[in-house]
Amino acid sequence: MTAQRLDRVLTAWRIGDPDGAHPIFDPTGSKLYPGRWNTADSPMIYASAHYSTAMLEKLVRGSGRLPPNQHFIEITIPNGIAYETVEPAQLPGWDAPAGHAAKAYGAAWQRSRRSLLLIVPSVVARMEHNFLLNPEHPEFPRVTYGLHRPVWWDSRLFAPAAASPARVRGRRRTAAP
Repeated sequence: MTAQRLDRVLTAWRIGDPDGAHPIFDPTGSKLYPGRWNTADSPMIYASAHYSTAMLEKLVRGSGRLPPNQHFIEITIPNGIAYETVEPAQLPGWDAPAGHAAKAYGAAWQRSRRSLLLIVPSVVARMEHNFLLNPEHPEFPRVTYGLHRPVWWDSRLFAPAAASPARVRGRRRTAAP
């Protein structure tokens, strides 16, 4: 694939713990705990095109539970940088649970250094995109980010599932013994 040049400024969002072992804007976590698109030897920074998608991605990675002290940063990707896009149709199996196709593609992209940004589909929100930033690309220093701010999670995201009227109506009745 050939890299293209951004004709606009993009904003990305990333969530993490500012008091954690690694800064929020840092690829170390992707070395220690590789994601869908990388291996331990192909570090990258994962971000999302929308704040809400970043929240969903964090929820999925935490299996519905979050570590305390989550903050977000707003990342600015300047126009003129090299980017590529992965469309689902061009990479069969990108969304498979094991993620072999996505991992191989992302690792090869990172090692090639042919672009700073890889725009990929989100598995959890299929119409949304995640942004992968290659910290080893020569344009990486042009990316900036703001101060971290707390994430305010709506408590309903973590409330126990209550029986809704629709659920109750849909239950099978069993005969009394």
